[in-house]
Amino acid sequence: MEPCDLEQLRQQIFCLEGSRFHKGDGLVSSGCRAVDELLPEGGLHRGALAEWFAAGESIGATALALLAARQACGEGGMLIVADGRREFYPPALVRFGIPMGQFLVVHASSQADHFWALDQALRCRGVAAVLAWPNQLDGRTFRRLQLATEEGGGLGLVVRPAAARNAPSWAATRFLVEPLPIAAGRRGLRRVRINVLRCRGGIGPRSVDVEINDDGYQTHPLPLAARLATPAAS
Repeated sequence: MEPCDLEQLRQQIFCLEGSRFHKGDGLVSSGCRAVDELLPEGGLHRGALAEWFAAGESIGATALALLAARQACGEGGMLIVADGRREFYPPALVRFGIPMGQFLVVHASSQADHFWALDQALRCRGVAAVLAWPNQLDGRTFRRLQLATEEGGGLGLVVRPAAARNAPSWAATRFLVEPLPIAAGRRGLRRVRINVLRCRGGIGPRSVDVEINDDGYQTHPLPLAARLATPAAS
């Protein structure tokens, strides 16, 4: 699928504005059972933002955000990918299990247009999830995106550098994803530590170590022995 520009997005949003899809009880699985078990209510809230911080150069944070996007789109609705850096590879979503007709990749020509596209997509009732990688996100813009997500009722997924974790945030759930050493003989797998920094329910910091499979990004917790043998990420 070719990335669309803002005029194409306007037309697509106009067509989607009248559509509705069943959104269950307001919760959606993160796509990783080990992560769901860390969250008090067992999943992510629709109509809210979830934020992943990527430590180091691991792309595990994007993989986990895509897992959540796939879960959100499982009951219908579109996935909008706001690719401000023009680095996303759209065919990967098809291999990942999201059909061609169920996602749009948006390339904006300016930062202002990028955030306009995010705002419009998050407000649309026909959109199940919106994924973006904003490096710079001030508090006022973040608040506007949070309100747009509440209005649209979908899932807002934001992946940011770990350096931004101390910046103001309006995300309901925040994760820090740290890369772990890859075990010998485990090619095609990434090992990451997922730390819950914030979530509804007021629990303290919690973490789990998982392996992420490149083929569909299936995840599962590491065995206890593997966790004990893995040094803590710095």
